Order: sequence, then structure tokens, then C-alpha cells
Amino acid sequence: MVLIWTQFGVKHKNVKCKVRVIHGEEAWASEEVREEPEVSSPPPSPECLDYYAVLGVPSDSNEEEIRRAYKRLALRYHPDKNQDADAEDKFKQIAQAYDVLTDPEKRSVYDQQGLPKGGVASTGNKSDPSQSASKADAHAWRMFFNFEVDSDEDLFNPFMRNPLPNLSRHHGNKTGLKPPGGAEVHEILVSLEDILTGVTKRVKVSRLRQTDKHTVKPEERVFDVEVQKGWKEGTRITFPKEGHQMLGHAPNDLAFVIKEKKHAQFRRDGSHVVYTSIITLREALCGCTVNVPTLDGQTKPLPCSDVIRPGSIRRLIGEGLPRVKNPAQRGDLLVEFQVVFPDRIPPSSKEIIKHSLGQC
Repeated sequence: MVLIWTQFGVKHKNVKCKVRVIHGEEAWASEEVREEPEVSSPPPSPECLDYYAVLGVPSDSNEEEIRRAYKRLALRYHPDKNQDADAEDKFKQIAQAYDVLTDPEKRSVYDQQGLPKGGVASTGNKSDPSQSASKADAHAWRMFFNFEVDSDEDLFNPFMRNPLPNLSRHHGNKTGLKPPGGAEVHEILVSLEDILTGVTKRVKVSRLRQTDKHTVKPEERVFDVEVQKGWKEGTRITFPKEGHQMLGHAPNDLAFVIKEKKHAQFRRDGSHVVYTSIITLREALCGCTVNVPTLDGQTKPLPCSDVIRPGSIRRLIGEGLPRVKNPAQRGDLLVEFQVVFPDRIPPSSKEIIKHSLGQC
């Protein structure tokens, strides 16, 4: 692995590039000086990278702007997609800039005094730069191998290729795999109609899998997730050992959790479904027949001869959702009434209403 930091000359506008090559636990360093064009935007301090320039964003960018810039550049320079000789180094540099600028504490220190290449905030310690680079590199590896992959952005992490296998999480375990992390959970959106009949959802998942002793690569796989009749929101379907796999660890479990889509006409109440019927004051007082839609696409007539109070409920037996413990049985379709009152009543009608209601 190669770590590079630069010194910018003030008088001659030249650049010193110090290269440190690390092989496992042994290291050696060499220096070379070469002339480069004048740098238009020097970094914040003499031995720092300009992380804003690395990501191509202004210094007042917010986290979302930094995230978008990182993702765009990471896709461009990912070593699996970019075969240029310096692609991997650029990729690591981009990830390092992203790590600093999206961490409020690190970014604050960087903006005030700059960060040495390696991601460790400057504290005024004048120790050997080679030791600082080595510590920073080890810190980056420890940071990576202690997080759980849970988004597409983690696929771009430059340390996936693990050029220093002796620093991986399994360096103390020469045989066997460590236990997996927690299950990775994805939501599956289903409609009430899906829950009525049952459905199989085909879901494409991107995951990381260990391909050999020292390499983890992204891959895609399609899973058929069966949602059975009557299942409730929050029901969990687990595929053992089908999730991400980090180096030296057994694969995580992959879980899918049911999430109900909001329905245009119905809402769920256990195994029952609720439909809101809007009627006029006249219909509420004099009676009416309401045509009620059902989940299976039919229409059921519901006669109402009695007075209907606002918020009152009528019931269509067996027109709800299958019961979880016995899918052959179904809940009910509850019709909840909403009565619309008129904005005004003509004077002549008032007298009639007064006379009629006086006997009630």
C-alpha cells in the first residue's frame, strides 16, 4: 500500500512528494522532488490534502452535496470499473476526504488546522511523519472492519480490496470464521389486495461476499419472498446466511419485513378492513342503500333503513382479510359513515323540519 503526502514550496511553487510504502508490518520510505504547475488552491496547512478539492466541492458545501460528489467520483474511480494505474489511489483518497468532511468533529478540526493525509487530526505533535502515516492507515482499517454494511455507498469503500490482510478483523483467528453480525433488514411494500390473496415478491439485493481469503466483492442476487394470506405489517421473513459477508466472518442473515402500502379506499384493522362512506343528512335521517366496494373488486349493496349517526358502523360479514391462524376464515368489512351537513337550509324548509322533528 502507498501513502503519499505533499509539501508545497512557497518561493519556487514546486511540490515535494514523499512516498511511503508499507508491506505488512515492515516499511521503508523514499523521497523525490519534481516540478509541478502552480497549485491554484493550496491546502489549509503545509502538509495537508485539500479534501474539498479532492471531491470538487466548495468549502461551504453541506453533507448532501459532499455525499453526491463522493458517490459520483467513487463510481468513476472504483478499481473494479477503472483500470487506470492510479485509479485505486484516487479511490482511496476520495474515500478519505469523504470520511473527514462528513464527520462534523473531524471536519471542524480540518477546517481550523487541516488534517494530515491519513485522516488523523493535527495536534501539534512533531513526531516522525512515517509513524503518523502508519497509525492513520491502521486506524482506517480498524474503522472499516468494525462497521456493518447497510447502504449502496459502502460498496465504494476502498478498503474492500484489503491490500493489508494482516490488519483485517480475522488476523487473530487463523482457522474458521467468526460469527456473523446482526441480520440485515429490508422492507417489502405490499397492498391489502396482496395480503388478501397472498403474493410472491421478487426482490433484487446487492450484497458483499467473500470470494477468497483476502477479497470481498459486491454481487447481486434475486430472492423470491413469499407473503402469505393475512400476514400483518411487521411480519419478518429471514433467509439465513444470505446477507453481507465481511472478511473472516460467516455471512449475515438477510431479513425482509412486510410494510403495507396506504390504500386509496380502505384501512386495515387487524383482520377487518374499514371503508368510509360519505352520505347526506337526508340519507342519514331517511335511510338509503350504500354500494360498498370490496377488496376483491366487487360491489356489495348495504341497505340502511334506520337513522345513521355520524361515525356509526355497519358490517359486511366475511369481506375482510384472511385470519392469520386460519386463512380459510376472513374478517369483516366495516362501513363507517360520515354525514355531510348542508351549509344552509331555506326558511321554508326549516319550518317543515321543525314540525317533523318536534315529534321525534
